[in-house]
Amino acid sequence: MAWDVIVVGAGPGGLACAIAAASGGARVLVLEKAGEVGGALPYSGGHLSAGGFSAQRARGIDDDPERHYADIVRINRGTGREALIRLSLAEQPAVLEWLFEAGFRAAPSTPRIVYGHEPYTVPRTVHAAETPGGPAVLAALRRLLAPHTAGGLVEVRCGTAVADLVTEGEAVVGVTGDGGRQWRAPAVVLATGGFGFAPELFAELEGAPLVTSAAPTSTGDGLLMALRAGAGLQGMGRYLPTFGGLPPHDDGDPRVDWLHRPQLVAQERPPWEVYVDRHGRRWVAEDDPSLDRKERALIRIEQMTFWMVFDAAALRESRPMVHGWSPAELEEACGRRRGLHRAATVAELAAAAGISGDGLSAQVRRYNEAVARGLDEDFGRRHLPAPIAEPPFYAIENHPVTLITFAGVDVDECLRVRRADGRVVPGLYAVGEVIGSAAVNGNAFCSGMCLTPALAFGRIVGRALASSARAAAPSGRAVASAFEPEAEPP
Repeated sequence: MAWDVIVVGAGPGGLACAIAAASGGARVLVLEKAGEVGGALPYSGGHLSAGGFSAQRARGIDDDPERHYADIVRINRGTGREALIRLSLAEQPAVLEWLFEAGFRAAPSTPRIVYGHEPYTVPRTVHAAETPGGPAVLAALRRLLAPHTAGGLVEVRCGTAVADLVTEGEAVVGVTGDGGRQWRAPAVVLATGGFGFAPELFAELEGAPLVTSAAPTSTGDGLLMALRAGAGLQGMGRYLPTFGGLPPHDDGDPRVDWLHRPQLVAQERPPWEVYVDRHGRRWVAEDDPSLDRKERALIRIEQMTFWMVFDAAALRESRPMVHGWSPAELEEACGRRRGLHRAATVAELAAAAGISGDGLSAQVRRYNEAVARGLDEDFGRRHLPAPIAEPPFYAIENHPVTLITFAGVDVDECLRVRRADGRVVPGLYAVGEVIGSAAVNGNAFCSGMCLTPALAFGRIVGRALASSARAAAPSGRAVASAFEPEAEPP
């Protein structure tokens, strides 16, 4: 069969692209290395956001893409790419309506403001009632895809790894599978996700240790293929870790235990503990309401690793210290679960956790003096409920968590991959995390701005390539003219 579009990767961006292209009459081949479609969705919280959609209006929330954009610029300090952000935001309300029509049901508590990172000023984030919510998004995409696979416009081949791009001159004209088989089409769309499960590549591009909750398929395949075809990079130096999670169960597994994650959001649990580095020193105001400021401070800490240190009174009074565990269950996990420690004295605790004993003892004394004075002269912490004085004493090790990768393949405002000199690679497009989260998030986390832009960009490119196929015109001109947001249903 002659294909109009080859999509590499069947995650949210790839599926959205295939559905949109087929809806416009294009013939689409989707190649996915995993055994099932979905990409990172089975691991995703499924947070979606938009400015000005039906669920907001139903609750009397006045919003629009321009206000959404202003919030993003405030959060990321202008470090994203304006044209790409605006392109995505204009499409995002229609993305949500599209999913709603396909049976996606948002949690009744949404739209809401999410405080896991720097918050928006208005509620504009939705997610499914289930946790994680990504599978609910995937179920809606499956329903949208089914008529096109049944009608023969889309063929999805899972368990089919793509080894490289096929080029003729500077143009990409197809892909090669692991076994050497070639598939050709006028347009190839990379939707292969990030590289959050590739420790060596992550260290090379982001310059940080990898502790991850990314999908195991996020190994940077599409990025490496694009680089071999001459693509440039964007988003370098924009890395920001998610603030804290338990270390992996063992050294051979880079994944964090995300189900049992320390509760570090000050608005949800005012802290009784102190955060210390491996030298036993505090490095931030633990009650700072801005996780963004904490994440930026964490970058400066050795190995971005810190410990929550507290006592028996804190365990009893301040909960939940760790999601999913009662105080008794946390107590039982100490000494059994990697990263959780309990000891009769502060010095013994330091030895068990691998923290400087002298440093931690001095820091606890200084903190207790601040509690007695009611004044934290070091960091300006205001919540000083009690000294760390009642044995036993506890330390919970926290690592930075990589949910998404910030660097990625450089693209122009039409999602065409381009070289370091700005020239477009003919026939090659990219959507989703393969272009790097920094493209729309900048050096920050903005709620719903990972999954929703992947869907938005996938739809935009899919529509544009369908238009190109219908017109049988040079793809660059046709794509540029087709890059308009889809009108939102009334």
